[in-house]
Amino acid sequence: MPVYRRADFFLLGIALGLSLFGLAMIASVSVYQSYQLTSRFVEAGTLVAPSNAFYLWRSFRHMIVALLALCVTAVIPYHFWQKHARSLFLLNLALLVMLFIPGLGNDYGTARSWLQFGFFTLQPSEFLKITLVFYLAVWLQKKETLISTFQEGFIPFVVLLCLSTVLVAMQPDLGSFMIFSFTASVMFFVAGGNIIHLFMGGAAAGLLGLPIILNQEYVRNRFTVFLHVLFHPDDQTYREGIGFQIYQALIAIGSGGLFGVGYGKSIQKYGYLPEVQSDTIFAAMAEELGFLRLLIVLGLYGILVYRGLRIARHAPDRFGLLVATGITTVICVQTLLNICVNLSLLPITGVTLPFISYGGSSLVSTLASVGILLNISMHSSQEDRAVRRSARKTQLGVLQRFIHS
Repeated sequence: MPVYRRADFFLLGIALGLSLFGLAMIASVSVYQSYQLTSRFVEAGTLVAPSNAFYLWRSFRHMIVALLALCVTAVIPYHFWQKHARSLFLLNLALLVMLFIPGLGNDYGTARSWLQFGFFTLQPSEFLKITLVFYLAVWLQKKETLISTFQEGFIPFVVLLCLSTVLVAMQPDLGSFMIFSFTASVMFFVAGGNIIHLFMGGAAAGLLGLPIILNQEYVRNRFTVFLHVLFHPDDQTYREGIGFQIYQALIAIGSGGLFGVGYGKSIQKYGYLPEVQSDTIFAAMAEELGFLRLLIVLGLYGILVYRGLRIARHAPDRFGLLVATGITTVICVQTLLNICVNLSLLPITGVTLPFISYGGSSLVSTLASVGILLNISMHSSQEDRAVRRSARKTQLGVLQRFIHS
């Protein structure tokens, strides 16, 4: 059987479906922001006429690049990343350091997270989600018999975790900090790490990174608003100030009801929802689609995570298991963070919704990760597939006997 026929095309279909759905949502929710931005370009003399499709066309170009990245990572044998994991990880850390060099780092909003290279920008933390998974998988594989020990397992793990997260915390990027910490902890646990060491490592990263992040006033304000909404939901003291974004997101979600106001008919996208094409796109989706249609989208995310963990379970070796687990955890945690922020279940983090939100670096890294999962699924052994088919037949036989009994 050709190797490509073993690939998990169901996973690929869901990833492509969510990405195309993201384009459709950006086409709907970004019209106002596109017009406002391009109007400023017209005033500056860099554009002839304003446009409603600025973010849509940029997202389309991002999609082309991301699909190329998916094709490349799906074709390259995943053991290539094992050989070059250290170099890629150190290169990514170097890019993070470059963010703090004047003239290279580019501020957007409140975080210094983008590198400016001529006509395009790059967000290094998005690609650290992949390179950190690679390096952790290699390290955890080498420490297989010692991972549960304190000196050989816990201490190096904490050093590696803190090294990766402190640069992100300095931007500051609370969302990426949480994603890295949780993903590293899950991989450490799956590799056989001690549960007590796991919590100690997370606490160490938190004690090191959170004070750096909370040193920024706007981050403290986000926590203030979150706690205020949580404990005083009827008090709208911060509605027009530091809590404007979260209150508008909640209004959008509540306005959608069961069936939504209809595609393209969102009211909140007209200047009420900040960053509606990226951070708060989930709230705009809820307003236009409603709760019932949104369940379909959430169901697709759930199936994608299930297929990713299934690939991890049937990976041909330990490195494939850990990489598939790490990538799937990144997608799962990032999705949950974005949704929880829009529902005011967590403080605002600035995390995008995978596959759907506007953002070139995010889409490229996410679809490249899907390509790696596909490649791992291609290399599952014939014997493993035979065992799975036999198990399914046995389960089907038991179910049939139960029905006819």
